[in-house]
Amino acid sequence: MELRTLRYFVAVAEELHFGRAAVRLHMSQPPLSRAIKNLEAEAGALLFHRSSAGVTLTPAGAVLLDEARALLDRAERARLRVAAAVGATILSVGILGDSADPAAARLAGAYHRRHPGVEVRIRETDLTDPTCGLHTGAVDVALTRGPFDDTGLTVHHLRADPVGALLRADDPLAHRDSLRPADLADRRWFLFPQHTDPLWQSYWNAGEPREGPVVRTVQECQQAVLWNGTIGMTLLGHDPADGLTVVPLTDMPPSRVVVAWRRGDTNPLIRSFVQTATTAYQS
Repeated sequence: MELRTLRYFVAVAEELHFGRAAVRLHMSQPPLSRAIKNLEAEAGALLFHRSSAGVTLTPAGAVLLDEARALLDRAERARLRVAAAVGATILSVGILGDSADPAAARLAGAYHRRHPGVEVRIRETDLTDPTCGLHTGAVDVALTRGPFDDTGLTVHHLRADPVGALLRADDPLAHRDSLRPADLADRRWFLFPQHTDPLWQSYWNAGEPREGPVVRTVQECQQAVLWNGTIGMTLLGHDPADGLTVVPLTDMPPSRVVVAWRRGDTNPLIRSFVQTATTAYQS
């Protein structure tokens, strides 16, 4: 049994859904289904019950899931020991300087426990570079938010966070239960500098061209609203500064927390980082 096929199997067994497993594995569903059927033929047993109600593990599948997880864990430890032997004990991580996220703290603790001998070098970037230096080669992996130009990158979704409109507390719209971007069409929004990724800029301007002051950091965003009555988007989970409030925005997709790395990079420390981040952000 190939390790790659076992990874496919574990993804389907954990998601109990071929479509979600395919998304998680960054592949289409037909080759995933064929790989699982070939694995069942090789194992000589059905691993999943498939019905209109969904997918469940068979007794044989439950046994293989335990064994596959153990095999993959041992293979990962072997890769990391080899990497350490050749000196690959430093991992540079780009982080978007937008907030203190409890999930990021869980990730840091779990990764340190898993790799106590690895030195993690953090590069925090402002809101003008959502890839946190990946495109320039400044970091190995980025813990950030989408959307952005992912040319040459692999992007793995971790979580989706609802967004809201950041307003002064005395703004006429501040006491609304919710707002739509159309309600804010005639207002000045804070903007990122012109060289900023256009996909990123468009998302945080609710998909429309805007006018307003240029900002680079979360603090500057809040100060632009506080001093000028400017508006903009922020995360509902963020605690606004004194004098500000956040009103939920409808008709807006959530902000996606993602982990990204350069496509084709086989550094085992990155693979382990992605796996650990997935667990930390699902807790």
